[in-house]
Amino acid sequence: MNRYSRQIALAEIGILGQQKLQNARVLVIGAGGLGCPVLQNLAAAGVGSIGIVDGDLVDETNLHRQLLYTLQDCGKEKAATAAQAISKQNPEVKVAFFSEFFEQENALEIVQDYQIIVDCTDTIAARYLINDVAVAKRIPVVYASIHKFEGQVSVFNYKNGPTYRCLFPETENLNAIPNCAVSGVLGVLPNTLGALQATEVLKIILEIGTVLSGKLLVYDGLHFQTQIIDFSKNAKAVEKGFINGSQLLNKKKTNESLTPEAFLEKCNQLGIVVIDVRELNEIPEFKGENVVQIPLSELEEYSKKLDKNQEIVLFCQTGQRSQVALNYLKKSGFVGVFHLGKGVESLKNQLQ
Repeated sequence: MNRYSRQIALAEIGILGQQKLQNARVLVIGAGGLGCPVLQNLAAAGVGSIGIVDGDLVDETNLHRQLLYTLQDCGKEKAATAAQAISKQNPEVKVAFFSEFFEQENALEIVQDYQIIVDCTDTIAARYLINDVAVAKRIPVVYASIHKFEGQVSVFNYKNGPTYRCLFPETENLNAIPNCAVSGVLGVLPNTLGALQATEVLKIILEIGTVLSGKLLVYDGLHFQTQIIDFSKNAKAVEKGFINGSQLLNKKKTNESLTPEAFLEKCNQLGIVVIDVRELNEIPEFKGENVVQIPLSELEEYSKKLDKNQEIVLFCQTGQRSQVALNYLKKSGFVGVFHLGKGVESLKNQLQ
């Protein structure tokens, strides 16, 4: 127990508290800017079982803020690389990883063994999905998001408290997708917010202090200002999340997420519309007779021209925006929609 002696010395923790940490099972969804400091701090504290979910690859642009990775890791799977790094940091921690994005098709399989979810994602669609699954499974969610020099942290669904939907009612606005590549982010910011997330996770496990349930902590790193905003539980929002989550967890697994091989096969079939939802200047280009370039922000208007029974295949760089587009089209009544699960980046071997 020498590793944890300094925190065991705290009256609020002690040996029994350290045992609680050892027995805890925490799922971290997203191993990027927020996920890296969360993982490092939870592993260092001795959280016994940690799950890591991320379908992305390490890129050089990640390195200024995602401190688990090195230049030699570029091109490797984030989830596997993060798992290896924190296992070296603390070999006593049991680590499982899922090299895939958190989607409707895999949500049940991934969350079933965990007690707490840490939302380190960067898309609104993923946050609603996490919320709904967590509400249906009665799992608390420790949330954070970042933008430029600012961030926010909260805890949802804690002891039947307010949920993500209570604070952020769902809209169908496809433009409201945050993107660090476009807006930028100060490298230290996600590390600050991630450390705050890890703090909330430890408090929940140890059952100490005041948890940020029903409260949103807003942090302005540029001017060093903080603010706490109170928000209330909304019964209709909770019910919507519970219904969505229950339907999702009870439905049969579908095959909406395509492998590179299945995607290329569909691209060669007549009568299928293949939509590239990336911005027009993104590379590598992927052209074909059935491929049209419709940025995500323009999809809502373009979809009005399509037959809702038309088979549609969507793709983007990593699969995250195409998943958002898929969810939108399904909610709009389209019945045959698929997407390239890990994006154009997964096609490198097939295109060589």
